Formats: sequence, C-alpha cells, structure tokens
Amino acid sequence: MKKDISNTTIGLIGGGQLGKMMIMEAKKMGFKVIVLDPAKDCPAHSICNEHIPLSLNDESAIRILSEKCDIITYEFEHINVDALLKLEEENVKIYPSPKSLKTIQNKYTQKAALLDADIPVPDFIYVENFESLEEAGRKFGYPFILKTCTGGYDGKGNFVVNSSDDLEEAYHYLGGSKAGLLAENFVNFNMEVSVIACRGIDGSLSVFPVAKNTHVNNILEETLAPAPVDKNISDRAMNIAGKALNLLEGVGIFCIEMFITESGEVLVNEIAPRPHNSGHYTIEACATSQFEQHIRAITGLPLGDSSLIRPAAMRNLLGEPGFSGPAVVKGMEDALKVKGAKVHIYGKAQTKPHRKMGHVTVCAETLSEAAELCKKAKNLIRIVSEKEDNYE
Repeated sequence: MKKDISNTTIGLIGGGQLGKMMIMEAKKMGFKVIVLDPAKDCPAHSICNEHIPLSLNDESAIRILSEKCDIITYEFEHINVDALLKLEEENVKIYPSPKSLKTIQNKYTQKAALLDADIPVPDFIYVENFESLEEAGRKFGYPFILKTCTGGYDGKGNFVVNSSDDLEEAYHYLGGSKAGLLAENFVNFNMEVSVIACRGIDGSLSVFPVAKNTHVNNILEETLAPAPVDKNISDRAMNIAGKALNLLEGVGIFCIEMFITESGEVLVNEIAPRPHNSGHYTIEACATSQFEQHIRAITGLPLGDSSLIRPAAMRNLLGEPGFSGPAVVKGMEDALKVKGAKVHIYGKAQTKPHRKMGHVTVCAETLSEAAELCKKAKNLIRIVSEKEDNYE
C-alpha cells in the first residue's frame, strides 16, 4: 500500500527567500509548512501555515518545531547541527541529514571527505597556528586563500593572502588561533560553475545542467545555463556532483560549486546542502525547479525531470549602494516589457547596499540572447529606500 502523504507538515528552519520559494512549491503539492525564523517579517512569513519567531540556533525552538512537523528541512546551513543530531537520534526525520550537514558546515572536514573519496579539490591544509600559516605560504606560494572553517558566505570569512606581508593581517582578521582556519591553493580558474543535484530518500539521483557563474565583489551577479563548456567537461562536472551526493548520503537539493581551469581540470570549491542562488534559473528553464525537486525528495516522492527546456540567464537584484531602510522597487513596469523577463521580488522589508532583494530570469532560443535580455531587464530595476533624496 502506498503511503498517504496528504497531511504531511514540513518544518522549515529559515524563512528567507529560499524558504519562501520552497514553500511555494510545497503548497502546490498540498503540504503544510511551519517556519522557524526570528524575523517576524521574513519573506516566508506571509505564505507559511505557521511562523515560530525564535532563533535558528535555539535548541528548544528547534524542538518545538519538530513536535509540530513530520519532516524538518532548512534553507541555511549555519544552524545548530548538534540539536538536529539529537532529534535524529529520537527518529525525527531531517533532510538533508544532520550528519551530512555537520561534514559540510566545516570547510576542512568537507574538503577532507571529498579528497578521501577521490573527488578533485584544490590543495589545502589546516591552519592551527601562525607557524602553520607561514608554512602555507611556503607550500602554495602567493597568492593563496585563507578561509574560516565554519561560517562565511558571499566571500565573508575569506582573505586573499597576496604576500608574506599579509600573513599577520589575514590571520588576525579571520580570528587567529581562536578560529579554525583553512589555507587553500589559489586556483587560476578559467570559469566558475555550479551543479544543482538532488538525491532521493531511495538513493535516486537527479542532476541539473552545469551553469556558469560570474561573481562581483564575491556576490553572484549572473548565472548562465547551460554553461558554455564542452560535453566532456560538462559530463565530468555532473558525475562529480552525483559522486559527492552519494558520498554524503544526502537527501534533497545540494549545490556543488566548482572551478574549471584552463587545462580542463574540474575542482570542487564548496558544497551547499540546500537550494542555491545559482539554481534560481531552474524555476523557468527546467522541467522541474530546484525547489520542487527538494520538496519531492524530502517527502519521498519520485524526483522530477531536471532537463533544461531552453537556455537561460539569471541576474540578482541587489540593494542599491547608498540606501538603507524600507525597500522600494523601481522600474518593474519597464523591466517586464523586456521579452521573456521574469522578475522575482523576495519581499524583504528592509533594503541595504548589496543585499539580495530579488532576481530576474530570461529564457530564450540562444544563451547569448538570454544573457543580453536578462542584463537589460536587470538594469531597469532599482531597489532603493523611501529616503531616495538622501542618495549620494
């Protein structure tokens, strides 16, 4: 007899834009969603069935969520994994598993696990003290990358060490001996790409096309799908993504960020155990979006078709420099006149410089056309605040 999932309630840790887009897909399939997020006006608040406005890392709050739900998932990896491990021991269903989350949360253990599984990664060492940081300089030469092992996103928690003169500044800037640090060889890559991949409870795999990513100031600016790479590289990247998910025994969507070098090497940079900014193009461009696929996976439903329907470009909409305060969206009408433009506004009440406030996607017959139209639509929209007259 097939299991009845019609009354399933999903508990979601985090109510940001990723959570909101997960809920939109969960609602289509009839699921209820309860959100844990401290912000009473978070993007997911307006569409969830219930909102628990407590800390994402509060063990008692996570337990309250678990008592109300059948399954727990999350939209942000920097959460209280020890609380989740305790709940899992009590047979609470949590996907992706706390075990895989714990491995991924620490960049050193993540890289070590990938290396042990013969998954290619940049050369790295653990930095225990200042002497080992000096050793990293001798081992890798300059520049090299220094990272905090835990926390950090959009470039936060990273320091490019350009010469031995930067060692002391980098060490203290990232927390010194009080913080776990990872030194990594600087990869002179030809392209940054990501692969969104999903693994079901039954071990089934679904891998989305390889996408090219362009970052500005460590924030994703543009994603193009499919990535303009030859089939050999594309196949290798997709195979690596599948191998990584099987290694982690992951359930749900994972994003595997990679570097492609000029010599054609494919190296894993980092893994995120959740839907990802670079996978937003899948909403319009693929038969099944990353968000629908995640909900299917964690509820035990068959995974959907992840094939690309048409080439697509996605660009982030960031808060304009010089503005902080209640968000105002300008230029939407003009942007929607652009052929194929789909605008997503996340519903964040407050804007601030470079905050992710939305995104634009365009699908077209060719990748170059999609990229051109997407850039045009994106440039017509500005996210400002009510105090625009104070702009300098």
